[in-house]
Amino acid sequence: MRRIRILIILSLIPLFYFNKILAFENKILIKVNNEIITSVDILNEIAYLKLINDNLEKLEKDEIIQISKKSIIREKVKIIELSKYFENFEVEEKYYNLLIEKFLIKYKLDNMNEFERFINARNIDLESVKKKIQIELLWNQLIVNKFSQEVRIDKEKIRQQVSQNNLQKEYKISEIFFTLEKNQKLDEKFNAIKKDIQNRNFANAALIHSVSNTSKNSGELGWIKLNALNPVIKKKIINTKIGDHTEPIVIPGGFLILQVNDFKETRVEKDMEKEIEIISKEIVNKQLNQLSNIYYKKIIKEIQINEF
Repeated sequence: MRRIRILIILSLIPLFYFNKILAFENKILIKVNNEIITSVDILNEIAYLKLINDNLEKLEKDEIIQISKKSIIREKVKIIELSKYFENFEVEEKYYNLLIEKFLIKYKLDNMNEFERFINARNIDLESVKKKIQIELLWNQLIVNKFSQEVRIDKEKIRQQVSQNNLQKEYKISEIFFTLEKNQKLDEKFNAIKKDIQNRNFANAALIHSVSNTSKNSGELGWIKLNALNPVIKKKIINTKIGDHTEPIVIPGGFLILQVNDFKETRVEKDMEKEIEIISKEIVNKQLNQLSNIYYKKIIKEIQINEF
């Protein structure tokens, strides 16, 4: 279980934080309980989001501001909730290093010194990077602690699926996870999302509409093994052409729209137990991500958010 926890914790972590901004009047724009969000914070968050997601540049200024507000409010809500369970926000250095290693690969950097120079050149402070990583790591650990007992895996069923053939089917998928406002109709919300998908693209629509942790990465889930999907979602994915998206799928806590970005089929010599373990971890991650979204939706109702 410890290995599974670490894998879960290391997924989908935001990375950058802008430390310097142009001089201008700094105002309090939002209060999340007693946590304040200033105009400086908003500019910092915009810069951070642009660094991790190029699609943000394609959006209108007002849309970028709203996405930034949503992102930083989400972070403040997490901080408030985490403070109930953790006396301090310290995380073992090895977890930082594992995450930063992913970014060395992404930005084609050779070592930590290059990474630090890379972010410093963009006025990003390494300690601020670590602070964001802390929050996401601890949030994911909290979700694991609270909900790991609710995760259900049928390993015998997975074993049967794996043993059927040697063709491993994988789909590259993006998601938009959304909920409905009070008295809002599903068709109304879905039509608004579809309009943005058609007029912009799925990635930008995910930035605007998705309330999942993946929204900052334009909803990208990456490559998912077909056997890791539940039967309802599996059927939807199989029947969706590359480049197309599904109709809204009802899942716990809200609705899911999936886009199929690519497909591959590989003939493999299977290590049965290893394959079962990989698929099991993917299922665990997906279920915990859903539980995280449900939990966040619940706790934000208890938070007082005021915009000025």
